Amino acid sequence: MQKCIRFNPAASCKMFLVLFIVGVGSLGQLRAQVLPVGTPVLEDKYRRDQLLGLVDSTVSFTIRPLSAAALQRTNVFDHDGTLESRNFFYTPDGNGYIQFMPASLQFQTNSTYPYGWNDGGMIPSQGGQVKLSAGVFAKYKFLSVQFQPEVVMASNRMYDGLGNSPGFGRHWYITFGNKIDLPEYFGRSVYTDAFLGQSSVRLNFDPVSFGVSTENLWWGPGIRNSLLMSNTAPGFPHFTINTTRPVSTPIGSFEGQLVGGRLRSSGFLPSITDESLHQEMYYIPKPKSDRYFSGFIASYQPKWLPGLSLGIIRSFVVNSHDQTDNLRDYLPFFKPVNKEARYLDDNGDLQTDGEVRDRYGSAFFRWVMPAGKFEVYGEYGRKVRPENGRDWMVQSTHSRAYVLGFRKLVSFKYFGGEEDMLQFDAEVTELSFNRTNFMRESPTWYTHHVVRDGYTHRGQVLGAGIGPGSNVQSIDMAWVRNIKQIGLRFERFVQKEDFMYREGHVNDLRRGWVDLGLAGYATWDYKNFVASAKLQYMHSYNYRFEIYFPPEHTFWGVEHRDKNNYHLQLGLSYLF
Repeated sequence: MQKCIRFNPAASCKMFLVLFIVGVGSLGQLRAQVLPVGTPVLEDKYRRDQLLGLVDSTVSFTIRPLSAAALQRTNVFDHDGTLESRNFFYTPDGNGYIQFMPASLQFQTNSTYPYGWNDGGMIPSQGGQVKLSAGVFAKYKFLSVQFQPEVVMASNRMYDGLGNSPGFGRHWYITFGNKIDLPEYFGRSVYTDAFLGQSSVRLNFDPVSFGVSTENLWWGPGIRNSLLMSNTAPGFPHFTINTTRPVSTPIGSFEGQLVGGRLRSSGFLPSITDESLHQEMYYIPKPKSDRYFSGFIASYQPKWLPGLSLGIIRSFVVNSHDQTDNLRDYLPFFKPVNKEARYLDDNGDLQTDGEVRDRYGSAFFRWVMPAGKFEVYGEYGRKVRPENGRDWMVQSTHSRAYVLGFRKLVSFKYFGGEEDMLQFDAEVTELSFNRTNFMRESPTWYTHHVVRDGYTHRGQVLGAGIGPGSNVQSIDMAWVRNIKQIGLRFERFVQKEDFMYREGHVNDLRRGWVDLGLAGYATWDYKNFVASAKLQYMHSYNYRFEIYFPPEHTFWGVEHRDKNNYHLQLGLSYLF
């Protein structure tokens, strides 16, 4: 039976109770506007501003979307104070207003196979797709309403996926097809969908907000990846209780968020091409019900170490039909209700297990040092809890995943006398298991044997967009001036390494599927317009783990099956 990581829920819940009492006791109004996760360019601009001392260093940037109160802005979309305020329409009594949110168009395409993440409602596909969004924000006293729907249209062309790769069949279904809702193709034709997107209704009492929302969330310090909550999938309907800015106390500042919501499946089979290997034999239909998600994040910045944020994240996913009406089942951080679940195993046989929840936990840090224009951050998570202290010390890497990175800004004078900057970023994300997993059973991250849609919403992972069992390392170098940026990225993306090393699957060190990428990107603003572009070339070594063995060959002298892919992204936003 799988046992999962546990933190101290009592201490975490006491912190949330303190925040609740402080927030309701103040009953003050606040700037309720938020900067939606994934807003092109602006999120990164504010994070960079913090390294320059222009944003309060107590803001951890680990709980997003960020609010106007945290950023100390009247208009979060007016990053430098140059936009006119004509898009604010105030009520006669001055207690409220209506504001137009940015109108955005995003386009991306892949020439050969799917690539890309942190793009919300967009799907992993080959070919072109677009996402359109626009909206309004309204506030009256403590009530705020945000309506920013999104529309996605994708050509959704067929490509060579793992589901129809020669020789895998049953092993692919055991690892992915039957334990996670991660379809290779979102239907057989053009894909079109509409979402409520970054919409919410909130009651705001400084510094706490209560509401219902479909907004994307981001939990953790990572820039490109986060272990437990990112904007790779569309936002899911949820209720939220969260701080809107750091809460100052005699021992430091606190931030937090508590969330509960519903996750939907994609409605698509794991692979739907005619060539899919024995789907009728190996695919086990997943439960029809939705899933319930519950999670919280808490961040603390000690008074004696300015700029250092420490925190924990916990999340739970359970099939709705395995959930009781007991309140403890909706808030399982204290003492969840124990219940046995019946599920189908890899052979399609009915089994019983007391582990009905797909559980995750992580701890993180982020240290911002404005004096050095530098930040370093990391997140460490586990899927299987240690048996005891000795287990923790001896095999601390078992079932672990992590994100580790830094950012450094270097100022220099441009020929015209303006101060420009060089920005250096590096980030490593690792989700694949290590050598301890050959001796101890450990499920691949985001997959589960009972919650067989896994840690997903509408066919995409909630956490790190690189996907289950994958790793990525990237280095960025960019010239920056205010919101303008021109940069290069070097990337090594190791695809689905868990699948490669499981006994009976790929099982050959030479088969590693690795994408080596080089990207050029730029952002530019002109008056109310903000444009962005990225072009990335990727060489895929051993695409789909395919190699062939000539009659006479050395260890590395095998016949490879490499592929090339071009990934293009274009974006245009109008800030009212």
